[in-house]
Amino acid sequence: MSQKNEIPILVLSLLITVGLIGGGFWWFTRKPGVNLNKVNSGSTTQPQTSPVQSGGKTFASIQNVPTGLFNYGGSTSWAPIRLAVDPAIEAARPEFRLRYVEPNNAVPGSSTGIQALIDGQLAFAQSSRPILDQELSRAQQRGFSLTQIPVAIDGLAVAVHSNLNIPGLTIDQLKSIYTGKISNWSQVGGPNLPIKPYSRRTTDGGTVELFVQDILGGQPFGSQVELVSTTTQALQKLASNPGGIYYASAPEVVPQCSIRALPLGRTQGQYIAPYQEPFVLPSECPSKRNKLNIEAFQSGQYPITRNLFVVVKQTGQIEQQAGVTYANLLLTEQGQELITQAGFVKIR
Repeated sequence: MSQKNEIPILVLSLLITVGLIGGGFWWFTRKPGVNLNKVNSGSTTQPQTSPVQSGGKTFASIQNVPTGLFNYGGSTSWAPIRLAVDPAIEAARPEFRLRYVEPNNAVPGSSTGIQALIDGQLAFAQSSRPILDQELSRAQQRGFSLTQIPVAIDGLAVAVHSNLNIPGLTIDQLKSIYTGKISNWSQVGGPNLPIKPYSRRTTDGGTVELFVQDILGGQPFGSQVELVSTTTQALQKLASNPGGIYYASAPEVVPQCSIRALPLGRTQGQYIAPYQEPFVLPSECPSKRNKLNIEAFQSGQYPITRNLFVVVKQTGQIEQQAGVTYANLLLTEQGQELITQAGFVKIR
């Protein structure tokens, strides 16, 4: 074979080799596990995207900030972010005033916030889950679409009594507990003690909706699950019930002194803690508190993570500008640092 014919063959071989290496790298670096943002994975109507700035350093760097008072509402998981970030935004950008609004005759949450946004009662909403197909349809019936802009990473933590001696749970075991197939801690390597699961109602917020959809696979709660109104109420019950179990946003659970956040795993014996090791004992709290295992949340090692979203109406009006501005502010270096201080994980 001549040298002239050999050159194309060598180039083709090189391209095939590079392609195989690249494909192998992609395959082995995928992150398996429960991703609580997969709710809309089968949707035929996806949320539209909205122009988001690439991210500046400070709130002062954001352009096209509208002037006025803007009502917003939604997820209770966002409460620490509201407390940490919103006052700093208003101090730096006094023209952009914010007012959190709770729904009338309903429990605050992602669902009620998005519904109020669709109904024209809010400028934008905060959600701890992706937009649902039925919400997209309701918005389209009103003549507009919805956008979801991820701004932070959160995880769900499972809380138990501080004295419960158990190394951790798998996702399947957690599902079996809440669907009623497992009713005693001895069935999962713990003491001979009845399990008492607690949960907020499925209509109370995005955290519960995602738990039912993605952890329980859409199955209903077992009859032994006791429904509570708030995370505060659930944690109080856990502190006095040695067999209790509850789940909530990790920043609401991990720093608590009266309960213990439980390591979780995809397979038995391979558990990842939602807190940074070593575990801070209740006797050392509150002078020392457990902190989020940020590295495990960012890498996907911790098996239950999700994004927090700003939900925006695509109307071309000032309300859309307000929602995009709020997301842009949170995505600045200053905003991401305040989100970290609030106990969540940076998304960029």
